[in-house]
Amino acid sequence: MMAQQSILLIGGSGFIGRALARRLAAEGYEVHILSRTGTKSTDHPPGITEHLGDQGDSTLVAPLLKKCRHVFHLAASTTPADTVWHPAREAEQNLLPTLRFLECAQDYPENRYIFLSTGGAFYGDAALANEETPPRPTSYHGATKLALEHFFGILGQRHPGSLTVLRPSNVYGPQQPLRPGFGVIRTLLERARNGAKITVFGDGSAVRDYLYIDDLIDACLLAMDKPTGTYNIGSGKGHSLRDVLSMIEQVTGISLEIDHQPQRASDVQRIVLDTRRAREQLGWQAHVQLLEGLQRCWRASK
Repeated sequence: MMAQQSILLIGGSGFIGRALARRLAAEGYEVHILSRTGTKSTDHPPGITEHLGDQGDSTLVAPLLKKCRHVFHLAASTTPADTVWHPAREAEQNLLPTLRFLECAQDYPENRYIFLSTGGAFYGDAALANEETPPRPTSYHGATKLALEHFFGILGQRHPGSLTVLRPSNVYGPQQPLRPGFGVIRTLLERARNGAKITVFGDGSAVRDYLYIDDLIDACLLAMDKPTGTYNIGSGKGHSLRDVLSMIEQVTGISLEIDHQPQRASDVQRIVLDTRRAREQLGWQAHVQLLEGLQRCWRASK
């Protein structure tokens, strides 16, 4: 690694972005975060610089793209639950700003672009989805990620070797912010802590693939130098919501009160990711099992 090599995180103020920035800085990189809101952190480790602004502002973005040879695109202003009935919000908050960024990025084809898409909201119901599984998003958020993969894909076609797409499953970990309708593990642990009733949409049989944040960050770093391509990044193991609730009771020693509600329109019954391609081409695999990850989160919150 070259000393002080510069890396740009577009939308680096969120949970994943902050974790990635800390790891990159610890590895000796010079990290630049571009965000509309900022991380609101006053104690960044050395090597991290924040830039406040919009990804579509070419006067701000172009100098950063010229300086930074690796660019992670993490920006997302919505969750699947935010836009269940509001497709226009996806266009206004996610799609159009990113397309404006791409207009600028196409002038810097020598960079390596790593787009964080989604595995959890992309495939629809799938027992074990690989990268060739036809996408069937059931939310406008997932449909936007699919559209953006195609737009980024044009950049990758025109400039081979410039683009990698990562499709992470349901990411969780310490320091994940509490956000309504998003981050089920973070929400469940908070409900356990304060004794609040837990709302479960459906009967609890829905299966998800949960990915610990450190494992995702490992994949991000490997993607910087390994072969470009599209990669599922997940644990490869499915756990029902009932399983997760049982594990949380085991970890916390707290009995949970459940309120069952009808399943939401944007929810799928089962999605687990096949990560064979990431193992073979990136040399990556998840190491933190769900029970261990829950224990880490619970300890960190005390």
